[in-house]
Amino acid sequence: MMVSASTAQPTAEVTPRTCDAELTRAFGFLGKRWTGVLMGTLIQGAAGYAELKRALGISDATLTDRLAELTEAGLVARTVDPGPPVTVSYGLTEDGFALSPALEALVTWARHHLKSEDGK
Repeated sequence: MMVSASTAQPTAEVTPRTCDAELTRAFGFLGKRWTGVLMGTLIQGAAGYAELKRALGISDATLTDRLAELTEAGLVARTVDPGPPVTVSYGLTEDGFALSPALEALVTWARHHLKSEDGK
């Protein structure tokens, strides 16, 4: 125990709390707006850009950024079908699908612990 100089009363030593570095990295990446819901949408199967845009109601700039980040991280694969017409689709990689249990757990948790928009 330490004694505080101003009060001459014993005080307990305080160990600062820390957050797990891996959890910090995961939420730093997946916590970006739209990233988690984009991953959750792609769990249902590969989709084209326009389909993802409609499903999420997301801006072109944000969707493009998130897809590029997820592709660079190796969680999403971009596939080009030469056509004609040329089509591009996005789907989860094996590493992306590895997040399925965590995303499903979040869905279950939200269903039981967060009120929906209709207040239920």
